[in-house]
Amino acid sequence: MGAADDLDARIQEFLDCCRIEKGLAANSLAAYRLDLTRYRTFAAGGRWADAGGLVRAYLDSLYAGGMSPRSVARHLTTLRSFYAYLQREGRIESDPVGTVALPRQDKTLPKRLTVEEVASLLAAPDPSRPEGLRDRAMLELLYASGPRVSELCGIALRDLNLERGVLRLTGKGNKQRLVPVGRSAITAVQTYLEGGRGALLRGRASRFLFVTARGGPMTRQAFWNLIRRHGRGARIAQKLTPHLLRHTFATHLLEGGANLRSVQTMLGHADIATTQIYTHVLRTRLRQTIDRHHPRA
Repeated sequence: MGAADDLDARIQEFLDCCRIEKGLAANSLAAYRLDLTRYRTFAAGGRWADAGGLVRAYLDSLYAGGMSPRSVARHLTTLRSFYAYLQREGRIESDPVGTVALPRQDKTLPKRLTVEEVASLLAAPDPSRPEGLRDRAMLELLYASGPRVSELCGIALRDLNLERGVLRLTGKGNKQRLVPVGRSAITAVQTYLEGGRGALLRGRASRFLFVTARGGPMTRQAFWNLIRRHGRGARIAQKLTPHLLRHTFATHLLEGGANLRSVQTMLGHADIATTQIYTHVLRTRLRQTIDRHHPRA
């Protein structure tokens, strides 16, 4: 399948398969669609003898445009999934990207907040306003349970059992997991339910836990904005994102003695390799343990 004008139909088939058969989340589908649309646009700009030449030229164009190795690797992963699907369905005889190596990436340690910075962030929302009670509850729950931002915004009332302190999260591929919630987060959510959520809804009904003044569910974009605003209010120097607080949740757990498998389960990582970016925390803790307890350290 080297002709660019065949791509539209094949891309749509692939996306339909991802949505219907694999049950991928809307965010994952949107990312696939964005990558493949960019690939399709590039393909339309010239004549290609084969798909392999097209793929190599496309990757070269991404590098030439200044894209980072990490982002190029994501595009290549999308193309690998796409062409593997076409080969599996008999649309092509050979996979043009199967032998293309992923770009070498520098392994960077995830940033995190200190315990003091987290305390300042959690205290930033104004408790006298319904929005402040909601924001405090969302931040507390994010730090207490480490959900992805889409998971946090999608929490329904029935997903949180306040008596047992257990939260049900629906992650990638509609996979569900149960995560324990600490007392501080439970208290913040109870306060929000008693004095904030009803004031925001003003008699309107919603199945979602976190709502806006318009009565709709909190969106990912709105939460990104509010966490940055509260970060500035807490005078935190680095740019705040929901993912940074998720990293902080995992790092603080490991520093406190949690094992990697438990953190993997709570984060919703399908593969332990994804969680192993945090092994630097375990190595540091091991070093401290030896220094503290070994007689000849």
